[in-house]
Amino acid sequence: MLEKLSFIENKYKELSEKIIDPEVINNIEEWQKLVKEHADIEPIVMKYREYTKAQTTLEEDREMMKEKLDDEMRELLRDEIDHYEKKVAKLEDELRVLLIPKDPNDHKNVIVEIRAGAGGDEAGLFAGDLFRMYSRYAERQGWSVEVMSTSSQGVGGFKEAIFMIKGNGAYSRLKYESGVHRVQRVPTTESSGRIHTSTSTVAVLPEAEDIDIEINPSDLQIDVFRSSGNGGQSVNTTDSAVRITHIPTGLVVSCQDERSQHKNRDKAMKILKTRLYDQMLSEQHDEIAEARRSQVGSGDRSERIRTYNFPQGRITDHRINVTVHQLEAFLDGEIDDMIDRLITSDQAEKLKQVG
Repeated sequence: MLEKLSFIENKYKELSEKIIDPEVINNIEEWQKLVKEHADIEPIVMKYREYTKAQTTLEEDREMMKEKLDDEMRELLRDEIDHYEKKVAKLEDELRVLLIPKDPNDHKNVIVEIRAGAGGDEAGLFAGDLFRMYSRYAERQGWSVEVMSTSSQGVGGFKEAIFMIKGNGAYSRLKYESGVHRVQRVPTTESSGRIHTSTSTVAVLPEAEDIDIEINPSDLQIDVFRSSGNGGQSVNTTDSAVRITHIPTGLVVSCQDERSQHKNRDKAMKILKTRLYDQMLSEQHDEIAEARRSQVGSGDRSERIRTYNFPQGRITDHRINVTVHQLEAFLDGEIDDMIDRLITSDQAEKLKQVG
């Protein structure tokens, strides 16, 4: 580990010189690439320097203990050695975490797709609850939410809701939400008070940037049609809705929420690019041996990951076997604590692989 850290520090020094070199600055693309690399490794270097300083002090104190000292001085030195031993051990743990390979998508915006699963109307209402939960979480983080496409159901809630959350690090926090979410509660329409179980699926996809994926225009079939509207209201009288089919993969994306055909087309292209990018990432992940996969990771979307039990007011995450009892607050977007636990579990699994 120390050899790797020393190499990273030397790389950091080299990059520090390059990013102030006038010749490099003139090449804006190269300069931006180097600045990003410099920024990415800076936290590791700062922590490593703190570690080496603490380690040096500890070694000096241990050497001093070999000298002739009075009892008071020896006691003070023992306390300092104890302090720095704990500090060095803590910094070593922090450095191991910092050395875990970074997910290159962690800084990106996300497109979240929520779909009602089993359970009829109740599944659609729960999909609406999840949409509100993630929207409230985004607000708490100072991120913005842009609705891309929705398909409502008659009693409220959604058959499907697709929306973008824009904010630095959005994917790093929300990627653990992909999977099947299960709700257990008494529906308002249930006169006998029987608990009903239903599900909604969540897919969290990193936004595809232009540099991530290229789409050949000849691979696209673009159709325009009249929006169906919502319950007979706000029906467009022009062909503003857009359907894009990616011929090689058969992926189809439709957008009709905007009155402008141009805006619907832009949103549909964003969703299509992101789904194609996600498909590409999934294929890469499938090539990784099962033994090297994180148990938490970004989740198998067919896996039941969490249960929301209303009668008992609890939420249970099945991947890490953690239950919390603040259901109302959780559904109001207070999900940071659960995300932190998922990240810790994921890091622990990855540390085993690194170690």
